[in-house]
Amino acid sequence: METPGSQSSLHRANLERVVRAVRLAGSLTQAEIARTTGLSAATVSNIVRELKESGTVEVTPTSSGGRRARSVSLSGDAGIVIGVDFGHTHLRVAVGNLAHQVLAEESEPLDVDASSSQGFDRAEQLVNRLIEATGVDRSKVAGVGLGVPGPIDVESGTLGSTAILPGWSGTRPAEELRGRLGVPVHVDNDANLGALGEMVWGSGRGVRDLAYIKVASGVGAGLVISGKIYRGPGGTAGEIGHITLDESGPVCRCGNRGCLETFTAARYVLPLLQPSHGTDLTMEGVVRMARDGDPGCRRVIADVGRHIGSGVANLCNLLNPSRVVLGGDLAEAGELVLGPIRESVGRYAIPSAARQLSVLPGALGGRAEVLGALALALSEMGDSTLLDGTATGSLAASTPAFT
Repeated sequence: METPGSQSSLHRANLERVVRAVRLAGSLTQAEIARTTGLSAATVSNIVRELKESGTVEVTPTSSGGRRARSVSLSGDAGIVIGVDFGHTHLRVAVGNLAHQVLAEESEPLDVDASSSQGFDRAEQLVNRLIEATGVDRSKVAGVGLGVPGPIDVESGTLGSTAILPGWSGTRPAEELRGRLGVPVHVDNDANLGALGEMVWGSGRGVRDLAYIKVASGVGAGLVISGKIYRGPGGTAGEIGHITLDESGPVCRCGNRGCLETFTAARYVLPLLQPSHGTDLTMEGVVRMARDGDPGCRRVIADVGRHIGSGVANLCNLLNPSRVVLGGDLAEAGELVLGPIRESVGRYAIPSAARQLSVLPGALGGRAEVLGALALALSEMGDSTLLDGTATGSLAASTPAFT
């Protein structure tokens, strides 16, 4: 038996530190592992050799700074995680392994506002289909990350705000999906998962303080502070869409007037163009026409950018992030929207905060949230099971497999 402070206990703790660093990053060189964990190069070398011999990690030749190095990643067959992203109009599911490789991914249309039970039915079916398509043993599923377009109460796991998702109000999404799939499920709102996805795989890599802004049917922000998602005690941090821009403005679905959302979200923006462009409009189509030079669409996109910039300026003054990443369909507009955002930030933010800020489009497009869901599942799983044989040895014995 290991006792606290014993040599064997210290060795076990060091093993877990190395496994955790690799699991969260996807792959690291041994020098990067040493910097991340604070362990000596010799200790890391010995631990990596031990983990390789046990089949926990894979080591491949690479280069770093022009020098030969060894890249360490978790074994591709150590286990898998699943990401599920509910958007307002779609369902997207991805299956990935612990080396951060996406094995399968699929998206399908879904009216998420209609019924939570229908949404979970579709998610269960799609998850099962992708698991079967990958040919991976179902007992190797280590966990599921779940994204929903609404605020999650941190303590109860309940989805709130009936004005945003009336058909889902009061549900417990993680509990519901866990009951259907029989594996641990971790839930967060879509903006937070977009931030996670961009931080691990996209435009937020290497940044410890950033805001991911998603503009779609609503407007939300995923906030990363000191390398971690900040949710707030009630789970509602980042509701940037409900910053008041005009007290006499349009009535928002939250009940207030002139929220940022009423000047930027698709449901409010598209009607501005309907008299001249018809009723069959989508934000994706407006962005495409703007890029092709349509003056009306370009004007609307620029106006949206200036309004978003006002909200971003507030974030700069409060949190001083070093980077803002714009996600959703609007990001495809490039400088047509990013330029006006920067203009408003320069006008309304504290100069020192504005100077330190970079505003970039998301690199992952519509995949940011589902990849963030994979990252959530990876970050929440424990390391002890990896060191005890397989990623899900104890899980498979204690919970039913997928049905």
